[in-house]
Amino acid sequence: MRLSQVFLVPASFFIAALVSLLAANLAVSAIEATSQDGVMDELFLQGHEWASAEADGLQVILSGVAPNEAARFRALAAAGKVVDSTRVIDNVTIPAAEAIKPPRFSIEILRNDAGISMIGLIPAASDREGLNKDVNAIARDSHVTDLLETADYPVPANWDEVLAFAVYALETLPRSKISMDADKVAITALADSVDQKAKWARDLKRAAPRTALLSIDISAPRPVITPFTLRFLIDEDGPRFDACSAHTTVGRARIVSAATEAGLTKAANCTIGLGVPSPDWPDAVETGIRAVSELGGGSITFSDADVTLVAPDTTPQATFDRIVGELENDLPDLYSLHSVLPAPVKIDGSGEGSGPPEFVATRSPEGLVQMRGRLTDETLRSATESFARAKFGSGNVYPATRLDGELPNDWPTRVLAGLEALSFLSSGSVVVQPEVVDIRGVTGDPDASDSVSRILSEKLGASENFQVDVDYQEELDPRLSLPSPEQCAANINAIMAKEKITFAPGSANIEASAAGTIDEIAEIMKDCADVRMEIQGYTDSQGREEMNLALSQSRAQAVLNALLTRRILTTNLTAQGYGEADPIADNGTEDGREANRRIEFRLLDTSDAEDSDTGTDPEGPNDADAAASDTDAREGEASTSDEDADATQDADAPPYSGVDVFTPKTDDTRPKPRPER
Repeated sequence: MRLSQVFLVPASFFIAALVSLLAANLAVSAIEATSQDGVMDELFLQGHEWASAEADGLQVILSGVAPNEAARFRALAAAGKVVDSTRVIDNVTIPAAEAIKPPRFSIEILRNDAGISMIGLIPAASDREGLNKDVNAIARDSHVTDLLETADYPVPANWDEVLAFAVYALETLPRSKISMDADKVAITALADSVDQKAKWARDLKRAAPRTALLSIDISAPRPVITPFTLRFLIDEDGPRFDACSAHTTVGRARIVSAATEAGLTKAANCTIGLGVPSPDWPDAVETGIRAVSELGGGSITFSDADVTLVAPDTTPQATFDRIVGELENDLPDLYSLHSVLPAPVKIDGSGEGSGPPEFVATRSPEGLVQMRGRLTDETLRSATESFARAKFGSGNVYPATRLDGELPNDWPTRVLAGLEALSFLSSGSVVVQPEVVDIRGVTGDPDASDSVSRILSEKLGASENFQVDVDYQEELDPRLSLPSPEQCAANINAIMAKEKITFAPGSANIEASAAGTIDEIAEIMKDCADVRMEIQGYTDSQGREEMNLALSQSRAQAVLNALLTRRILTTNLTAQGYGEADPIADNGTEDGREANRRIEFRLLDTSDAEDSDTGTDPEGPNDADAAASDTDAREGEASTSDEDADATQDADAPPYSGVDVFTPKTDDTRPKPRPER
């Protein structure tokens, strides 16, 4: 009995201990589960799905990858709401911060008559001082606004090359906006003419870095044509336009297509301009051309909304009446038709023949004008001679006219209109008769036929009959014989190398002995008025640098003023003094100092030599061809046009519209131009 009691007491304690341990384990498990579930529920409600919680006794261990430091603290705070914060163990990790990407470096430059402004972000390592120096040299006396900011990041590849091109474009384009970054340049500019627009586009494309995308949008105002004139005729030489105007490229394509169907084989120079009387212009012209074609000859003239149809003098009356009736019905409502079935016209050309009375004026290749034939009275004779001397030169007119009081009332108008038309010819003749004005000859102006037809239509009236036979000859075109910009500068500097422009000591007064040199330069400048040049003044190194700089500026300006007094257009000339910079000889000797005191002429708008594709076509310039030849030479480039793209499929394609986009090439290491100083 006592032995059973001995074993029973320890067994009781052991069982009690075991039960207590089991109860404790169950209690701990319950606490862990409750804590873990409570924390997980709170994390979910707070939107921290990325976090997980695990209970270890009284401790709650948070783990997971937090999006950022703030999310980590919010998760810890959420867990602290459920259990005591001291029980929360933080095992949350945060991803390493990504390296900050460098900013996009870019510059936008605006240039107009008021000055130049720059805004953008450039690398801190860029040559900002050099950029400002270049831009100030371009702006000259205009204001330059520098709103550029810098960032200390590596300079992007191609940045310097593209920036150099942007500065070149800024110098070339006086009214422009240039936007650039390391990969592309977008240029928007305003040109004074279509020719200037095409030249700028060619120059920019040639100078552009092939590592960058280039977008060019150059606008040029269209000419105002008044009256809006078109004249189409068929004679013994076949169909042709004496004048052609259109208001859109689509309209031009339709007009040329109608003329081609009528038998036109030559290229047509149809000017696109402003001033069209109505949007129905192409419809009216197509109808008129078909009428002339059906007649088998004659002419149709549109002067604004006035239409004149002149049939061949051999046309049967019934045929004439039928075609005129159909034309009247087919023309748009705005247009009024005057039709003429003329009597046979005999041009005597002597002014004294037995036929209709005539006034005849002839112009020789040397510019001498002879007038003969009949005028109404002394007043008209005096007015005719004065008008001719004003047009052709007082020493080039030889009158031999006689008076006839029975001439038509509109004779003075016909005579003066004929003389004005003759002034557009290099040589030729005009014959004025009561029923017709006939002008024929040769010219070096590709637009002369248009101008003559426009003048006669306006002065005589749309219902009058006139004949124009003007032949363009390229060898007479004065524009083709003008010297190149390089030749202009070389010729001027050659004159000064022979006899330099000298000044009174210490002043900007040109010495009298230099007048002959100025006269020779002025003679050259008559053919170089469109060439942009800088008149540069230099001094020797004697005296203070500031005084020398001011003196050189005054001397350069004095040369410009001297050319102005000789009635030379100086719009494209600028004067700039450089003081004692860029010596060409040793300032330590008197001969060297004398050589350094000099005036030089330097081109401001140099470009590549013109290739064959830039020549002027006798039928008129086609900027599309010039632009296309440059584009074809750059493999892989694309071009877009923003004006009437649907008309570009026609053989008589519209001129270059001004928007070009070129894709980058990476195999070109050509040095890019920077403005010279």
